[in-house]
Amino acid sequence: MINEVQNDAKSRMQKSVEGLKDELAKLRTGRAHPSLLDQIKVSYYDVDTPLSQVANVTISDPRTLLVTPWEKNMVAPIEKAIMTSDLGLNPSSMGDNIRVPLPALTEERRKDLTKVVRAEAEASRVAVRNIRRDAITQFKDMQKSKDIGEDEEHRAEEAIQKITDGIMSEIDKIVQGKEAELM
Repeated sequence: MINEVQNDAKSRMQKSVEGLKDELAKLRTGRAHPSLLDQIKVSYYDVDTPLSQVANVTISDPRTLLVTPWEKNMVAPIEKAIMTSDLGLNPSSMGDNIRVPLPALTEERRKDLTKVVRAEAEASRVAVRNIRRDAITQFKDMQKSKDIGEDEEHRAEEAIQKITDGIMSEIDKIVQGKEAELM
């Protein structure tokens, strides 16, 4: 029973870390990355559709993305969707393809992005702490209902704390790596 709670908490904490990685992958670091355009929606026959479902996004060089629509008539709507997004990108169409050059990041923008990285990391830390709190509450409930003894509860809480500490250090490493990449 204790192992089930610990395994559940650990898997939920890992999902928080994966969510953090996904969020940080969307942040622009001056290098082209296809996931940069993931949140862009394109009007495809009057339905807002993710860009990845109407076009192929590849990297043509370290600072340029190449968007290749699957239908020729989608070039203009895709270009418009990228322009109107809040990413600050200026695409240019070249026949059937759209080139999206990434402008160089200014020092001020890098600092702003660092703040965003730290905010995302703190949100992940809060989620991990909430998961730890839920697990400890479950242990206390088991102890109250006499399913486990006080010693078992204490050992289980220590084990959850060790798992939490490991996840927190993993989050810190991810954040340090992203900050180094930004600067």
